[in-house]
Amino acid sequence: MTGLKRAPYKHLMVFSGRAHPELAEEVVSLLGTDLVPQSAYEFANSEIYVRYEESVRGCDAFVIQSHTAPINEWIMEHLIMVDALKRASAKRITVVMPFYGYARQDKKHRGREPITARLMADLFKTAGADRLITVDLHTDQIQGFFNGPVDHLMALPILADHVRAKYGDQLLAVVSPDAGRIKVAEQWASRLGGVPLAFIHKSRDIDRPNETVANRVVGDVDGRLCVLVDDMIDTGGTIANAADALMAQGAAGVVIAATHAILSEPAVDRLKNCPVQEVVVTNTLPLSPDRRFDKLTQLSIAPLVARAIREIFADGSVTSIFDGRA
Repeated sequence: MTGLKRAPYKHLMVFSGRAHPELAEEVVSLLGTDLVPQSAYEFANSEIYVRYEESVRGCDAFVIQSHTAPINEWIMEHLIMVDALKRASAKRITVVMPFYGYARQDKKHRGREPITARLMADLFKTAGADRLITVDLHTDQIQGFFNGPVDHLMALPILADHVRAKYGDQLLAVVSPDAGRIKVAEQWASRLGGVPLAFIHKSRDIDRPNETVANRVVGDVDGRLCVLVDDMIDTGGTIANAADALMAQGAAGVVIAATHAILSEPAVDRLKNCPVQEVVVTNTLPLSPDRRFDKLTQLSIAPLVARAIREIFADGSVTSIFDGRA
């Protein structure tokens, strides 16, 4: 008797946590599919429960969740979703985290501190993740924390193309808010046609989180519209101080471009009142109505995420998405 042979068949299924369903809906719309229906709720003691409403056996699963406030709650839901897929026999599980929670805790500054970014990678691996997709990590080294493939997507082309289209006829300079992000600023300068670079020399008190002092501008920004680039805006103190320093140095104006709009208090007030023309961000994180303001422009990251999912599902090249830069 001839044994039965199962024809090779790949089945794409996309799942979304409750932190930012709008982004997930946009992603699946671009993929031409739907989110898998699920039940998700909290018990009286705040424990989270997740169950998928259809079979996931043998599927190629992509689990989207934005690590936004309350961040620990949504990370826990993300882990539970991955565990549910693993126990339901999903063939491959790719965790899609547009914003990687705890990315700023990527090394020890002093003794007896954790490296929580590594712990995050270990948690998702233990839960059952085979692969990670994320956007603009705080530091590249985090890619090495996860024991498996990590697709590090970049929002730079989306943000830079917006800036070039709107301000490309002006005299520009790209400014990094600190010396540590000069490499990213160089990529911005190249994308904008080889404009000059500058950076803000700043100091930080490690005992006071979210506080920096912009000491001086290094580079020529006089008479130029400065594009101040960063990976995230949290309380807005660093970026607002940098904008003030640039204007004091003779800049013609300041445009802020950042991937992750965390916008914790009092970021909105700081950005409203600092001397910037526009604040350009992406939708890696949800923005409630009270955190939107006239100067704010939000661009969608969904086409980038959808293309990465499509390439991974088809065993294609994710590197091609960002012009060959790995």
